[in-house]
Amino acid sequence: MVTAERPVRWAVGWTGASGAIYGVRLCRELISAGVHVHLVVSEAGWRVLKEELGWDAARRKESLRAGLGIEEGDPRLTYYPPGDIGAAIASGSFRCEGMAIVPCSMGTLSAIAHGASDNLIARAADVTLKEGRPLLLVPRETPLNAIHLENMLKLARLGVRIVPAMPAFYQGPQTLDDAVNFIVGKVMDGMGIPHRLFRRWGEPDDVNF
Repeated sequence: MVTAERPVRWAVGWTGASGAIYGVRLCRELISAGVHVHLVVSEAGWRVLKEELGWDAARRKESLRAGLGIEEGDPRLTYYPPGDIGAAIASGSFRCEGMAIVPCSMGTLSAIAHGASDNLIARAADVTLKEGRPLLLVPRETPLNAIHLENMLKLARLGVRIVPAMPAFYQGPQTLDDAVNFIVGKVMDGMGIPHRLFRRWGEPDDVNF
């Protein structure tokens, strides 16, 4: 379990890129690790949750509780609508370890790269950058054009960790869950949070953290 003098907090954004399962799995793992997740889901993100996972976008809080396996009032999750620019994570004075946007659409990536903080996800990412905290993006698009690549390069040069949704196969994945777990595990590696989501290269089968 993650312990600290104050709750360990991570901001997480889910956007309208395909791959909603990555964001859901990440939040489930963070919550299980005792992390306080400050979650923002874009309007397009809710559309993808409905299309890919069958979530009821009309009953958002109920869908989140069911999808993340938590009860109402669980202190490990704080949810914000994307237009809530006055949310805690919109301010640099709010103490937070960093932010992960999983999955990250090319529109959100572009907004972050150009400082266009017109919604809470982009604003929280901007705050993360200006405060020098870790920012991790999981882009999910293919093929990539030059604009996408230039925006990623710009952010990478600023210290942003780009974790493309590209599962590896050296650990012998047998199911789709195995492939999802690999990407989520790589994100958690970037966060510095221990996990047992995949077998690491060079480690015995029973050592995967």
